[in-house]
Amino acid sequence: MTNSQTVVHRLIEALSEGAVMTGSEISERAVSYWNSSPKQAKALVRPRSTEEVQAALKICHDFGQSVITQGGMTGCVEGADSSPENVILSLERMTQIEDIDEIGGTATVQAGTVLQTFQETVQERGLYFPLDLGARGSCTIGGNAATNAGGINVIRYGMMRNLILGLEAILADGTIVSSMNHMLKNNTGYDLKQLFIGSEGTLGVITKVVVKLERQPASRVTAMTALPDFAHVTKFLGHCQKELGGMLTAFEVMWGDHYRAVTEPGWNKSPMDRSHEFYVLVECEGLDSDADSERFETVMASALEKEIIQDAVLPKSEKERRELWEVRENFEAVLQNDPALLYDVSLPIRNMSAYVEEVQQGLKKQWPQSACYVLGHIGDGNLHLFIAPNSMDADLHGRSDELVYGPLAQYGGSVSAEHGIGTEKKKWLKHSRSEVEVEIMKSVKRTFDPKGILNPGVIFDLAQ
Repeated sequence: MTNSQTVVHRLIEALSEGAVMTGSEISERAVSYWNSSPKQAKALVRPRSTEEVQAALKICHDFGQSVITQGGMTGCVEGADSSPENVILSLERMTQIEDIDEIGGTATVQAGTVLQTFQETVQERGLYFPLDLGARGSCTIGGNAATNAGGINVIRYGMMRNLILGLEAILADGTIVSSMNHMLKNNTGYDLKQLFIGSEGTLGVITKVVVKLERQPASRVTAMTALPDFAHVTKFLGHCQKELGGMLTAFEVMWGDHYRAVTEPGWNKSPMDRSHEFYVLVECEGLDSDADSERFETVMASALEKEIIQDAVLPKSEKERRELWEVRENFEAVLQNDPALLYDVSLPIRNMSAYVEEVQQGLKKQWPQSACYVLGHIGDGNLHLFIAPNSMDADLHGRSDELVYGPLAQYGGSVSAEHGIGTEKKKWLKHSRSEVEVEIMKSVKRTFDPKGILNPGVIFDLAQ
């Protein structure tokens, strides 16, 4: 029996029936949401409990077997892609919501729980989990924690890191790190959970988390607005922050080209004229439905009177509100370009317009027929760019990366706002982190995973 066969045999022996998949059972699955190619791995392990995760990792650690942890497979930076020599550890069967504390406003959730399922479950109790993103129907709580997910409500509630009180993680050798804190205040030494949040599965496997919950908002008011230029976008942001204060939950911006692409006939219905240069979807949450609606409408009317915005559409029903959000979240029209390269960057708001203009000019110089579709969570400094080179040049992706990431340093930006580094961006890590910072990261990795078996090659190559 070969070493590979022994590993698989040991995993089958140690775990419950049906937990270990091999061969065609694996290849029948797609690599990810973004890649429909057959998934490849030596074995795919689907534990049901912390103890089964522990058992699987102990076996893999003993044999020096590389392990790729997978959740909902919606990640955008190839951080969970596997190859034939890997064992995949999928948390898809760890979906229990173990506890909801309505008094304390917390919940204990297993890592494989789908975000939308969790949102809907706590909503039935009059509670609210504010992390929200377009992939809510597929992404998992564990993946959200491992990548420190952001999304549309960061401007008010922060990133996933801000919503986690405690977690449980399993180290490469099977050691269980239980830091299941339920309190807002707990100053007892190092806050170890913060190391696992955003580590992209390289330090340990997150198996469950304790998250903060809010009370379900009594009101949610929304508007799609149109603006003539980016200067008016920033002025509108300031106007909303001043007049709406802590109610402001989302401030989503679409450049005109993106808006027109996603509202072409056959895609999303446009609620307003499609010829404007910028569009902003703004949303607020509050405690008094009538008063909040009146205040919101007054703020929008004031923005129109002051000529900060050119037009505004306010939905009259929940259905109309969801249709506005579909314009922002449904980007399938853009993906019809082949290839369509997605980028996630952050930079100071005041530098965004100049940065986008430089990227667009560089793209047109490189590929005259190219298109650049831009949108983002402007309120928290996050831009997404879809690049369609309309070319099949050699090293097309590499050249596009240079054009997008190259200018960021001069604008004080980062190569990743919320998607992480994965394997796709690791050559660009040094553009956002100093050599000292990267060496400290590698030191932490060696301490937690001395054999380097967890998600090898993600964020950085340890040997370098």
